[in-house]
Amino acid sequence: MTQFWAALTLQAGYNAALVAIGAALLGLAAGVAGSFVMLRKRSLVSDAVAHAALPGIVLAFMVMVALGGEGRSLLGLLLGAALSGGAGLLVMSWLTTRTRLAEDAAIGAVLGVFFGAGIVLLTVVQTMRAGRQAGLEDFLLGATAGMLREDAILIALGGAVVLALCWLLRRPMTLVAFDPGHAATLGYNTRAIDLAIMGLAMAVTIIGLKLVGLVLIVALLIIPPVAARFWTDRAGVMVWIAGGIGGAGAYLGAAISASAPDLPTGPVIVLVLAAGFALSMLLAPKRGIVSAAWRYLRLRRQFQQGA
Repeated sequence: MTQFWAALTLQAGYNAALVAIGAALLGLAAGVAGSFVMLRKRSLVSDAVAHAALPGIVLAFMVMVALGGEGRSLLGLLLGAALSGGAGLLVMSWLTTRTRLAEDAAIGAVLGVFFGAGIVLLTVVQTMRAGRQAGLEDFLLGATAGMLREDAILIALGGAVVLALCWLLRRPMTLVAFDPGHAATLGYNTRAIDLAIMGLAMAVTIIGLKLVGLVLIVALLIIPPVAARFWTDRAGVMVWIAGGIGGAGAYLGAAISASAPDLPTGPVIVLVLAAGFALSMLLAPKRGIVSAAWRYLRLRRQFQQGA
């Protein structure tokens, strides 16, 4: 308990404090960006982008090693992930607009092909002398044990930039998410705004790979807005509630992981967010299960008394 309180109050060490702050900013950005993705009904696109990032990570490592480096620069690896994830996003967009494939089929195709290519490349890298100590498998489930100060700062800055862009683009993204036809009549480029929504989700996905991992990063984008939906019917309010749930859940998860070093940070954050979702589903005043049951019992009692 003492270790947990120290981690929660940022007194468990400099690196643990950086990871907690970085996780909180990432969770805040993920909750806000994920809200627009959910409202646009594109939640699983982020899952495909995360899996599509794997071959880019491995190729970036191979390129950095070929250039004489160690290949472990997080910035270089995330740049490779961004290029590969962006390519996957563009392929999905092309398949859905230029072919007869439905969006779910395009997502499945891109996810499977890119992730399969990444696993093959990851196997090839393991045969390299430098690849045996690369630690690239940490990007599958996330790991903070070997995270450097520069890595934590990069994650925090990336989350802050995504959050700022969400604030600047909130009005056109909300309009396109609810009524793209009306947005087009007002002169908005709905395709560009659609790509901006997906691009911000992709940015959160790429930034969070080291912390949460590509298998679980989609939960950071989906769970906070789904939980926030129980608390309000207003989109603008939902966005910031989702950001608060995401930031608080990521911070608490990082603190729990720091107080118990054997617990992986990414899965703990996801479990904390899942607990927040369960509480929202049960206790939200308008849409929660307890509130709905109470209203039902009250109406039933009034009906019986009236009869």
